[in-house]
Amino acid sequence: MSLSKSLINYGESICARQKVADIRLGLGYSCVELSDGKIGLAWTPDKRQSGSCTHLRNAGNLVGAPAIELLKWLESEILLERAVGLAVFNALNSTVERDKNFKEAISQLKIKGDEHVVMVGYFAPLVPAIKKTGCKFEVVELDQNKPEVLTPEKGFAALEKCDIAIITATSIINNTVDGLLESLKRNREAVILGPSTPMSPEAFADTRVTQLSGSYVKDPQAVKSIISQGGGTMIMKKYLQFANVKV
Repeated sequence: MSLSKSLINYGESICARQKVADIRLGLGYSCVELSDGKIGLAWTPDKRQSGSCTHLRNAGNLVGAPAIELLKWLESEILLERAVGLAVFNALNSTVERDKNFKEAISQLKIKGDEHVVMVGYFAPLVPAIKKTGCKFEVVELDQNKPEVLTPEKGFAALEKCDIAIITATSIINNTVDGLLESLKRNREAVILGPSTPMSPEAFADTRVTQLSGSYVKDPQAVKSIISQGGGTMIMKKYLQFANVKV
């Protein structure tokens, strides 16, 4: 079963009669607010995919729609719809009580000097601390202009051999996550990382993922305003609560 299908199945079980109360599709992040006031985030993918100045065919008619309808967009071939679907899931899931901690995500992995770490998606602020451990460190990135990165093809091979994998949650939106997770064969730890991360161990139960490191929205109005004005993680972070959940 694909991860998107697993997320949909779990999301349907907690959806009840929720409807979409507000939706913002920003340049960096998008968010969906539900009728209970809960809000979920997701990274906004490349807007050029639509090929026109209209990016969602249902624009203008999404507020008031049943949340379950937009949740199913997680299986869409349109990346912006997948982002909306993930934001809906994250809003729904934010009501579920979790056993979580609020420590720095990478410190939870306890990286050792003789281990092999593969990072999928370039999280620049984390790189110095990882390199300081002395581990073998490789980065897989679609943007080949980033320094010292592997191509996706070489990345799959690296993931098969690694001890620790750090995988961006944006892989759920760009529909590469299933291939990445299938590549994991012998890892000790694997974390899904970033504000878009669906903090749902249930959805990852059949994978080799061991940790989910994402965010919860503390101030919905502030986050909606920032997203609408083109802001991203660095501006939003004081209105978010970052957390870790074990799988």
